[in-house]
Amino acid sequence: MFLPEDCVSTILSLTSPQDACRSSLVSSTFNSAAESDVVWEKFLPSDYQELLLRLVNDNPLKHPTKKELFFHLCNPVLIDGGRKSFKIERASGKKSYLLSARELSITWSDEPMYWSWKHMTDSRFAEVVELITISWLEIHGKIRTQSLSKNTAYSAYLVLNISNRAYGLDMAPFETSVKVGNQVSYGTACVCRHDEKKQQNVDSDQTMKAKVFPGNEPIPSERNCGWTEIKLGEFFTGEEDEEVNINLMETKGIHLKAGLVIEGIEVRPKD
Repeated sequence: MFLPEDCVSTILSLTSPQDACRSSLVSSTFNSAAESDVVWEKFLPSDYQELLLRLVNDNPLKHPTKKELFFHLCNPVLIDGGRKSFKIERASGKKSYLLSARELSITWSDEPMYWSWKHMTDSRFAEVVELITISWLEIHGKIRTQSLSKNTAYSAYLVLNISNRAYGLDMAPFETSVKVGNQVSYGTACVCRHDEKKQQNVDSDQTMKAKVFPGNEPIPSERNCGWTEIKLGEFFTGEEDEEVNINLMETKGIHLKAGLVIEGIEVRPKD
C-alpha cells in the first residue's frame, strides 16, 4: 500500500534538503512529493519573505517554485542596500551572513591617512577597505541571533586579503573575541600566511617571533571567491535573541602596520 503524495510531502518536509533530494530517486511518487512547495517552504528560513524584501536588484518572482527559490538563495545575494550578503546552506538550510566592511566598526576608517576605501572587482560589495598605515587596530562587527538559525553552532571569520605593500602585520598576534550575552570566548590569530610573512621581509628576527607567537594561532585559509579568511571564534545561537559581538584587535604593539584589505566578517554554521 502506497502513501498519498501529500503525506509523503509532509514527511519529507521534516527531513533536510539533502534528504529530500535523495528521496526523489525512490519512486515517481517520492519524486513528485520532493518537488512540492510544501516541502521546500519548510526548508526556507521562517523569515524568508521579509528577507526577500531586503534583496538588492533581485526579483524573487522569477523563481516560481519554493525549490527554485531555495537553491537561488544558496548562492550569496546582497541585502540591506548592499551592505550585507546572505545565503542559506545547501545541505541544511541554515542561514549565513557576510557583513561588509561598511557594516563594521573599524577604528579611524573614515580617516584617509589611515584607511582607503576602494572598489575591487573580486569583491561582491561596492567597497572594501585597505589599511594604509596605523599602529592601533580595532575591527568590530555585530549581528543579532534572531537573524540567524536557532539552536545552531556558528563560526565567525574575517574575510581579508594582504596587499603587496603590506608590512608589520606579523610582528605581534592579533587578539580575537566573540561575545554573546554574558558569554565571551577569547583567542589570538595571525592575519598573514607563511608565504605572506616572507614578503614582508621581517624574517631576520626569528627569536622575537618565537616569543610573541606561541605557534598555534589560526592562519588565513583560501576561499573559493579568491579571498582568504581567518577564524575569529565560535558561538551558539540558542532560542533567545541576543547580540553577537565579534572583534579583532592589535593594540599592544607600537609598530606600524599596513596592507590589510578587509571585505567583511562572515558568520556561518560551524562545519
